Amino acid sequence: MHRIIQDLEQRQLRSDRPRFKPGDTVRVHFQVIEGQRRRLQVFEGIVIKRQGAGARETFTVRKQSFGVGVERTFPLHSPKIEKIEVAAIGDVSRAKLYYLRGKVGKKARVREVQRRGPLSSADAVAAGVGDGTQPEPEAGTAGEQEQQPEPEAVAAEESAAAESEPEAETEEAGAEAPSV
Repeated sequence: MHRIIQDLEQRQLRSDRPRFKPGDTVRVHFQVIEGQRRRLQVFEGIVIKRQGAGARETFTVRKQSFGVGVERTFPLHSPKIEKIEVAAIGDVSRAKLYYLRGKVGKKARVREVQRRGPLSSADAVAAGVGDGTQPEPEAGTAGEQEQQPEPEAVAAEESAAAESEPEAETEEAGAEAPSV
């Protein structure tokens, strides 16, 4: 009997869900059914907890709406959830962020992780960029790059031309003005 339940749960799991953890800011796009109408609603906030496992896993998102804290709990693998977007990655040290319930305004914010530098080679491979190393320029492309003037040289020529034009205008204006 236990094996049958596991098989049923395994079929209900959705693989298109992104990885996120408490502290991350997420946008949850879910279907709302009002009478005969179906519409998509977006709920954006900070994940304050994840609990459960398998098909019964849920997560709770909290946001401030007009100064009032609003929390909503979603089943992670629900067919009503169209997609989940991770807007920002939070830097927290706890699994449950219940302390945010007592805070309002700027104090209810979570510090964000700042990504610095290029992707790691593992991230680049996962993103489909290549093997994570810089590709060598092709022979045809290098020749084309050498023929184009450098942007610094073009900018220097344009600024020199712009500086000489106002001087000519002031000389003409001085010649036309009557001397007193």
